Amino acid sequence: MNLNRVKDEDKLELCRKYYYGGFFALPFLWLVNVVWFFKQAFIRPPFEQQQEIKSYIMKSLVGCVLWTAVLVTWMTIFQLYRAEWGETADRMSFIIPKGIA
Repeated sequence: MNLNRVKDEDKLELCRKYYYGGFFALPFLWLVNVVWFFKQAFIRPPFEQQQEIKSYIMKSLVGCVLWTAVLVTWMTIFQLYRAEWGETADRMSFIIPKGIA
């Protein structure tokens, strides 16, 4: 999608949709939002909707970083303690390691 061909009002609406979409367990949308609209929010000369787009970009960036930190923390803890948690961890796993037979 070429954002240069889209009206500023439509850019704001799309940015807003991606921001709210990130709350529905789709934090990847926050990353896409930041990448797509960064230039519009911070580099392009000022326009009417720019302040709102900036706020959505900053909130999306914070949300993406926090979500990534939580996910990495959970994956690390799970990998380190999976064997100690026994059956509980096995029930959370998609693939259960068989070990050495």
